[in-house]
Amino acid sequence: MNRRLLRFLDWPLLLVTLVLVAGGVVVLYSATQAAGTGPAFVKIRLIHAAVGLIALAILAATDYQMLASAWRPILVGTIVLLALVDVAGRSAMGAQRWISLGPLGGFQPSEVAKLALIIALAKLVEPRETWPWTAVGGLVLAAAVPAVLIVGQPDLGSTLVVVAIFAAVMFAGGAPARVLASLAVAGAAAVPLVWGLLRDYQRARLAVFLDPGIDPLGAGYALIQSKIAVGSGQLWGKGFLAGTQNLLHFIPEQHTDFIFTVIGEEFGFAGALIMLALFAVWVGRGLSIARSAKDRLGMLLAVGVVAMVAFHLFVNIGMTVGLMPITGIPLPFISHGGTALVVMLGSTGLLLSIGMRRKKILF
Repeated sequence: MNRRLLRFLDWPLLLVTLVLVAGGVVVLYSATQAAGTGPAFVKIRLIHAAVGLIALAILAATDYQMLASAWRPILVGTIVLLALVDVAGRSAMGAQRWISLGPLGGFQPSEVAKLALIIALAKLVEPRETWPWTAVGGLVLAAAVPAVLIVGQPDLGSTLVVVAIFAAVMFAGGAPARVLASLAVAGAAAVPLVWGLLRDYQRARLAVFLDPGIDPLGAGYALIQSKIAVGSGQLWGKGFLAGTQNLLHFIPEQHTDFIFTVIGEEFGFAGALIMLALFAVWVGRGLSIARSAKDRLGMLLAVGVVAMVAFHLFVNIGMTVGLMPITGIPLPFISHGGTALVVMLGSTGLLLSIGMRRKKILF
């Protein structure tokens, strides 16, 4: 990296990212310490964070135009990894989404697919001035192949993220209303097919969304306990390591998909508001980078990254308070999950790369 580029480094974005990661370590410790695994989870988390920060530095130092020029091997390689999950993947909690890395844990290709798709779509949409249906079909195919492989794992949450990324890049790329409307109709028509690919427990989660009381000890249990935990925190929370719902393990997967319940219960509405303010700064800086990007490619890449993080945030918090169905989407930078954290930090590095290269370097 040319040192002069550092003059344009978006320090607020970098700093707020580091604060979110550090806060995630604290919350993760609280979510796991009652079981006696807190220190072990923190150690793993710090390793994941170190790898993620290396990814952030590498992508920030890499010219995003050069990265986007390699979209074909990036997308094809990701699709191969997604297909490999079906052959040699590791199963857990009724899903087969991970490739085992031995003592290093598991690698989740569906998380990498999100960033790979952003790069591929941005590069494909960048030169579009007209929108013939053949070109639209190619864009749909680029997103549909990984989406089908992901939903078959099954991973409905990541599939929805792929759809959100596709919609955001198409909209930012200037796709006409007729194209967007046609894609929306086609997406609605595909819902029965997706429904048929889901497992019984996923269908039950969606069914209890409107009324978790129909199965309070089964599919609706996690949602009921999650709402109790968040609500019991009230304004200031019960205090760090003092959340009873957390300590007594009333909430399944409280260190991954439901980690926001720990924040709500122990730090209250005030703590949740601070977290949301940090994410608002992150999203705001991302949109600012998109607006000031020196070219259309940079703008589309930035929009894709911001859409990915914002969708994760909205759905994750929404499902813990009963505003969204439970789909298994982690809270960015905070939920346990090594691949997700590395991808989020790498995506932040991509944003920093776009921001630093928004102007010509003056000698």
